[in-house]
Amino acid sequence: MTQSYATHRRLDPGYHYWGFGLLLACIALAVLGAIRGHAGAWTQLLLLAFLALAFLKIRLYALRVQDRVIRLEETLRMRALLPESLRPEIDRLRPGQFVALRFASDGELAARVEEALRENLGGEAIKKRIQTWRPDEFRV
Repeated sequence: MTQSYATHRRLDPGYHYWGFGLLLACIALAVLGAIRGHAGAWTQLLLLAFLALAFLKIRLYALRVQDRVIRLEETLRMRALLPESLRPEIDRLRPGQFVALRFASDGELAARVEEALRENLGGEAIKKRIQTWRPDEFRV
């Protein structure tokens, strides 16, 4: 499938459906047990709350690392492709703008960077303006 704005989001069924679904089921069962007064249910509930937090934080850490790598990759790409007059402006881009600009083809990168800076565009607005989509198949 060709990647585009409409198809660029990636879901990992093992994480997003099975893992999250199992976690929600465990929490629901623990809450039900605690309400009914089963011994140890509160301990189970606290343990599951901890696991839910860990589940969330692990995902957020992976996304944060991914954003840092994207910023590095795109900074290097921009230094190579942008006109000299636009290169000093790279540091003004926000993380969400870097993330969105990675999808812009080499030929339209300069135009999208100029628009992002001039109009203070967010990531979704940048992605919607991309004419020639550059797929990112290595995201988490």
